[in-house]
Amino acid sequence: MLEKFFKLSENNTSVRTEITAGLTTFIAMGYIIFLNPSVLSMTGMPSQGVFLATILTIVTGTLITGLFANLPYAIGPSIGMQAMFTYTIVFGLGFTWQQALGMVFLVGLVDVVITLTKLRASIVKAIPVQLKHAIAAGIGLFIAYIGLKNAGFINFIVGGENIETLNNHAFNPADKAGQINTLLANGGTTPTLANFNTAPVLLALLGFLILVVLVIKNVRGAYLLSVLITTVIGIPMGVTNLHVDIANSFSMTFHDFQTVFGAALGKDGLWSMFTTPKQILVVILTVFSMGLSGLFDAIGTFIGTGMTTGIFSKKDQKEFEEGKGFKSKMDRGLVADTFATMLAGMYGSSNTTTFIESAAGINAGGRTGLTSVVVAIGFIFSIVAAPLVGVVPSAATAPILIVVGISMMNEFKAIDWNDIEVAIPAFFTSAFMALSYSISYGIAAGFILFIVVKLARHKRHEITPVLWVIALLFMLNFVAMAIG
Repeated sequence: MLEKFFKLSENNTSVRTEITAGLTTFIAMGYIIFLNPSVLSMTGMPSQGVFLATILTIVTGTLITGLFANLPYAIGPSIGMQAMFTYTIVFGLGFTWQQALGMVFLVGLVDVVITLTKLRASIVKAIPVQLKHAIAAGIGLFIAYIGLKNAGFINFIVGGENIETLNNHAFNPADKAGQINTLLANGGTTPTLANFNTAPVLLALLGFLILVVLVIKNVRGAYLLSVLITTVIGIPMGVTNLHVDIANSFSMTFHDFQTVFGAALGKDGLWSMFTTPKQILVVILTVFSMGLSGLFDAIGTFIGTGMTTGIFSKKDQKEFEEGKGFKSKMDRGLVADTFATMLAGMYGSSNTTTFIESAAGINAGGRTGLTSVVVAIGFIFSIVAAPLVGVVPSAATAPILIVVGISMMNEFKAIDWNDIEVAIPAFFTSAFMALSYSISYGIAAGFILFIVVKLARHKRHEITPVLWVIALLFMLNFVAMAIG
């Protein structure tokens, strides 16, 4: 039955190989059940509820990939989208976590429509290749920067003369601040290396060094193993929280899940975002940016791991770009990815992506959807780890962000830095993502400057209609922000 359904012989694999590959991928990406709650809970979401939402998102998305697309890929919450969800949408743009979940659902819904109509492939072809690489590299830079900050490795010196607003009001040095809620400083703010003299920062440093050694030595499950080791080391250092009631932890997990499940479509979610024309425009651009980033992430993983192994043949890729149906595996894989994001918003998690850690299982011989089914089963059993969610300190998860971000830097080498037409938009795309704490602003800067450069070189014919529309929307957003 398994042989016939998954076409094992046709793909030169066996049940034993597929099970081994699935377990390999599961171990490689198991860390996400701790990292996702750690990042999203900063917005006020209950971490135990996010934990269960994360698992359900992975199980559902991965099963769709395995059973519908017959691909050996695991789907789960994207690290880049975790960062965008928390730092851009909630902290930066001021939306609530319920509204952010509404956007996640909307991204999935829109992506389903444009994928089923093949518009998604048209968008891929309309974006210049160099900008695609810059977006991927910029997301890596963004993730690594957040990891450095969460680890406590970076501090910021803010002189009184550089403070512009305090508690959202113009700053007057003569005023008494009282309780400080928000402080906005200008470009005179100076980043500086932290003094490594506190337990959390020292633990994060140890965790980072442990992870680096494990990754360099190609230890299977390096990320998950580093989380566990760092958490244990944090016990005598007083950083790891051991006050956990196992029975209550399971009860709280399912109770908190009720808080996040369906919040995307509740009165405080999707339907509360469209109150003003300015807010509607911000939502549209944010949803577009999230969808675009997720698309490049998924396709990059497919091409990077599937072409060399034969999972995706050249014929399959050509069918994806030129075909009208869903005959290609890549088409079906993207359909699975889009439905998973829509369900993630419903469950209470950030956008999904096809996990690059799937490469570990593929290297172990995984070639069919049976690998994905094994991964999904592994995550179902991982629900027993619920009591550990409150135990794992951020010092144990921050190093993962740094190393994952570094691993995405290889996209920079695909950019022709000797060509100033390419270098200018590519630099601002990647740099603005990290320095403005926004993937959206990075994409906006890159697209707008790409048009400026091409117009200056009298190469208007190289600007696609898609780029004109996107850049115009971003410009309108910036104008609305300046006026409002």
